[in-house]
Amino acid sequence: MSYFLRLSLICCLIALISAPALSQSTHTVAKPNETVWVIAYPVKANKRAQYERFIHEIFWPGAKNLSAAEQKIFKQTRVMHPTKPEPDGSYAYLFIMDPVIKGADYGIESLLKKEYGEPKAKEYFKLFKDAIIEKNYKDYRLIQSKD
Repeated sequence: MSYFLRLSLICCLIALISAPALSQSTHTVAKPNETVWVIAYPVKANKRAQYERFIHEIFWPGAKNLSAAEQKIFKQTRVMHPTKPEPDGSYAYLFIMDPVIKGADYGIESLLKKEYGEPKAKEYFKLFKDAIIEKNYKDYRLIQSKD
């Protein structure tokens, strides 16, 4: 094996090993008595790919167009994917805002407008709305316990 090929393979191996560590951001969690907000969005079984594309290719990447304060909303929010369907066949995806930033705008439509402007925001928000079962939406505002 040539020297350059071995060197390339070693570099690739190092990149693969270190990539997860480099991409993980430090996540702060709520301290006792701070608010945590959990939203469960039921997604239609046949719209999961559309929903995930919206979240991971449109909504989250668009945060780079926001102010530092608004980007903090995304840094303190986790998205959880379901492992199995709900009894009705939908899939519950969770947003966990931990901790909630007082006075922050968490509205998806509003954030999309700030990220992409009005025309694109309407198009993107339609993707989101089309994927969820709005009547089954649930949210919980909770206070972090001392334990």
